[in-house]
Amino acid sequence: MVMSPFEVRLSRSCTFPHLGRTTDAEPGAEGKFVHAVMAYTAAIELNPINAVYWANRSHANLKIENYGSAIQDAEKAIQIDPLYIKAHYRRASGYLALSKFKEALKDFKEVVRLKPNDKLARTKLKTCEKEVRRIAFESAIAVDEHKKMILEHFDIEGLAIEEDYAGPSYEGTITLEFVKEMMEYYKLQKMVHRKFVMRILRCAYEIFKNSPNVVDVNIPDSSSFTVCGDVHGQFYDLLHLFEINGLPSETNPYLFNGDFVDRGSWGVEVVVVMLAFKCLYPNHFFMNRGNHETESMNRMYGFTGEVKAKYNDVLSEMFDELFAVLPFACTINKQVFVVHGGLFERNGVTIADLNAIDRRRNPLPSAGLLVESLWSDPQENHGRAPSKRGVGVAFGPDVTDDFLATNKLKLVVRSHEVRDEGFDLMHNGKCITVFSAPNYCDQVGNKGAFVRFTAPAMEPKFTTFEAVTHPNVRPMAYAGALGGLMM
Repeated sequence: MVMSPFEVRLSRSCTFPHLGRTTDAEPGAEGKFVHAVMAYTAAIELNPINAVYWANRSHANLKIENYGSAIQDAEKAIQIDPLYIKAHYRRASGYLALSKFKEALKDFKEVVRLKPNDKLARTKLKTCEKEVRRIAFESAIAVDEHKKMILEHFDIEGLAIEEDYAGPSYEGTITLEFVKEMMEYYKLQKMVHRKFVMRILRCAYEIFKNSPNVVDVNIPDSSSFTVCGDVHGQFYDLLHLFEINGLPSETNPYLFNGDFVDRGSWGVEVVVVMLAFKCLYPNHFFMNRGNHETESMNRMYGFTGEVKAKYNDVLSEMFDELFAVLPFACTINKQVFVVHGGLFERNGVTIADLNAIDRRRNPLPSAGLLVESLWSDPQENHGRAPSKRGVGVAFGPDVTDDFLATNKLKLVVRSHEVRDEGFDLMHNGKCITVFSAPNYCDQVGNKGAFVRFTAPAMEPKFTTFEAVTHPNVRPMAYAGALGGLMM
């Protein structure tokens, strides 16, 4: 089939009025990846047998975390042109994002077979092989539930504090003064001593490990409660949020709804400050697990590398253990259900069903209620559909209605997706998305938002805010070799 002049230009430069000029290697520059998906969809309708269009749409889908769609697009490109190396790269990237390392390895092997002298491809292959071996080794030596937890047994108090350390410190019970000093110290890009960080992690771990999967939060009449969405390591925007809405306290309670880390390069600072507030106000500061509070995502998207770069391997393992005990949902005044991703593959799921789940595990690549709670997204249409992410489910307004009716609730609040204004209402206002990372990854240009509820009416009130300046450190600066596999 002969391409039209328009299609030739598109395949070479991918020029669209709302995108500017992009290349085959980088569609959707400046964070316009949603528009890129739309533009490549239009191109595919013009010429569905152009492998470049499918592979480029795959790349754009990867950027907006539609991993399932990215894999499908890459597979279509490979069907059209089995020798198209970038299509194999992109399918591998989709598999990696879903922790399907064996599937990704097959694609990297094919890339090296097609281009044996490509040093970068060989590096990616070796890194993926190493990851597959690591998982196999850990499975082989896995022990039962009596495994010795490092957070419970590590001799934190035996750690020496170097004489030249001039940062914040505390003895005994954590204080608000210490937390304020810690935020200022981190703001200056200085590291609080690992001994105090470990103390905070152990304190929070002891609180979280005894929490149910779904925490029941009660706020008295005339009191307000703030729910925040993804922060993704954007520490300076978190500080700005606190400037707008006030620091957490017993009279200003908060819930952060997952995805504290990864992507942004200050995940350590974000999550340590949050955990410190949890220790300070255990009944007035809450944290739900997100899909990025998992070992596999942290290894891919930078948090593991960040912890090791700023602290050490021991603290990295401690974070893995702590994330595994985080609750993954809350109810507020038995009216509002807050969960990171969304709802479920089947009707009739109850809070009791959710509380019966064993949450102390890495959710991917398995399926089930835990994975669905972390990964699902709402859709406009009724019913359910396969998720574009390749995991979880897309759920419609009737699914939301069923869940709320089953559990005698009024509203679902979730996060997990960027919104231009920082928030969005769907399903006749019964499903709210709130996202608190403005200008996500320094390129999307969205606002951040948080939502406040005041008892007893529990009507949502939204506040939006813009991103603030931060030190010149790029997103995913600590992703390292494994993160580098993502194209």
